[in-house]
Amino acid sequence: MTKAIMIQGTGSNVGKSMIVAGLLRAAARRGLRVRPFKPQNMSNNAAVTEDGGEIGRAQALQARAAGVAPHTDMNPVLLKPQSSTGAQVVVHGQVIGQQEAHEFGRSKASLMPTVLHAFHRLAEDCDLIVVEGAGSPAETNLRAGDIANMGFARAAGVPVILMGDIDRGGVIAQIVGTRAVLEPADNALIRGFAVNKFRGDRSLFDAGRDDIAQRTGWPCLGVVPWFDAAHRLPAEDVMDLPARARSGGQGCVIAVPQLPRIANFDDLDPLSAEPGVDLRMISPGTPLPAEADLVLLVGSKSTIADLDAFRAEGWDIDLAAHIRRGGHVLGLCGGYQMLGQTITDPMGIEGPAGKVAGLGHLNVETTMAPQKHLSQKTGVHLASGTALTGYEIHIGETTGPDCARAWLTFDDLPEGATSASGGVQGCYMHGIFSSDAFRRAYLSTLGVTSSLDFESGVEETLDALADHVEAYMDVDLFLSLAAEVEAGERRALQPNV
Repeated sequence: MTKAIMIQGTGSNVGKSMIVAGLLRAAARRGLRVRPFKPQNMSNNAAVTEDGGEIGRAQALQARAAGVAPHTDMNPVLLKPQSSTGAQVVVHGQVIGQQEAHEFGRSKASLMPTVLHAFHRLAEDCDLIVVEGAGSPAETNLRAGDIANMGFARAAGVPVILMGDIDRGGVIAQIVGTRAVLEPADNALIRGFAVNKFRGDRSLFDAGRDDIAQRTGWPCLGVVPWFDAAHRLPAEDVMDLPARARSGGQGCVIAVPQLPRIANFDDLDPLSAEPGVDLRMISPGTPLPAEADLVLLVGSKSTIADLDAFRAEGWDIDLAAHIRRGGHVLGLCGGYQMLGQTITDPMGIEGPAGKVAGLGHLNVETTMAPQKHLSQKTGVHLASGTALTGYEIHIGETTGPDCARAWLTFDDLPEGATSASGGVQGCYMHGIFSSDAFRRAYLSTLGVTSSLDFESGVEETLDALADHVEAYMDVDLFLSLAAEVEAGERRALQPNV
């Protein structure tokens, strides 16, 4: 009989995704068939699934922790921010349109059947589903029609563990305050709490832990110390980007401009793990470093808007100077599009219809089109002959003379473009630096000798995370609190969930 339990947080970035991954790996090591599930996610860091869709990167990592391939059922609703108030809406891995926040707020309840169907399909072939909430259930202004937190929990009949973040301060108020603002029927589903990201002597918080338990009536499942190796795992939230960097390190300097709609920045993880790479996230207001060996432009959810932001920072001038000095440039996906001569958006997919000038360092042109390319691929780095894997997740077609100097092939087709000088390259493929042989070959052209086995490192870190969770959380109690999920479809028919 399949059971399920949900981790909800007192706010965003409290470490829900990481703890869920650790719990899934711990449960899988106990012989349970486990699956991750997140009803609604908001992230521009997405992964492509084997069934040809996209889900949040965190759910792909959680699937890996569970020992299974990622599937669109694990994250049926994904919101990908395109502006300060609007997002692309992805349902079952496919784009269904763009909506402003107020529009989505009115329509989100209609997605509950879709969410529940995905949840119950997962339940057909596993012993346990560990569900992750989004943001906080204490956002009472978002409770009506909620599908991400208590709305889902009540519809599916899934018990909840509430997690607070002590690192940001006020964790007692976070947890006790959440209980105070929730309606009784929502509170009735909470079975316990946990505290995450503790630093220092945990015994100093014993009285605080007991105070929370007394005020809420909930048992504490653990006070979890900060997991120092978290930066070795793919991040989902742009708030985690500074931890990707190794600024101040030794070796080859790779500069990455941090643009407002930066996407699929897990491309940076293998580079940040390299001892011989000094990876620097360049914040707005900071020039591109003159000593950079490589300027890397990563993906963007809104290429044209991010191109405007790039110019507003004066980074276009810095980039031109970098190229004149003989520096290398690599653009991935949206970054590749920016490096070309023009970007045309005739249908207004990213904003007002029109045509804008690119940075002009590749002799290619991009035309935006509604069809989104989503696929996993295998390929070859032509210069070294090394094999690699990657995935594409983009709109737009790029053509031009520099495409005749493709530097990769994927599925036996040429991919990417290279400038006449050879110093500027771009391609649409994400995830290529996870392939050790290719990464070593590419970095060798920048003077870096690498022996890093990145994928093995991810597995070792997931095991270490599971050990960490086992040491500081009562996993036996957590598993015992999970509930059977058959009542979910009946509850979905009830009003006011």
